[in-house]
Amino acid sequence: MTKFRHPVFTDTHLTRLEEITRSVCADFETELAEFDGGDDHVHLLVNFPPKVALSKLVNSLKGVSSRRLRQEFPELAAHYYRANKLWSGSYFAGSVGGAPLSIVRQYIEQQNRPV
Repeated sequence: MTKFRHPVFTDTHLTRLEEITRSVCADFETELAEFDGGDDHVHLLVNFPPKVALSKLVNSLKGVSSRRLRQEFPELAAHYYRANKLWSGSYFAGSVGGAPLSIVRQYIEQQNRPV
């Protein structure tokens, strides 16, 4: 989630954010299985082995993406005005080891639909 839930991302930003996320995941020897997002948040489905510390992966995903997006899209600086951060400090992570991937994908895809 973006800091203060600012509506920051356009489709162009999300496309680049997915590329950056895939690169960071590859560096951690993990797999980005699914990516989806809206103007103020993203959903990631990441396959990773137990040796990877989730907090370190999330910290790297947020740090690298924030830095690269700021460099490549200077117009995003307007959204950093209060705390000089793009992302909220919080995140949600859940385990879906027993759920079929198709069900998880369906859940992620439905997150952006209006109720």
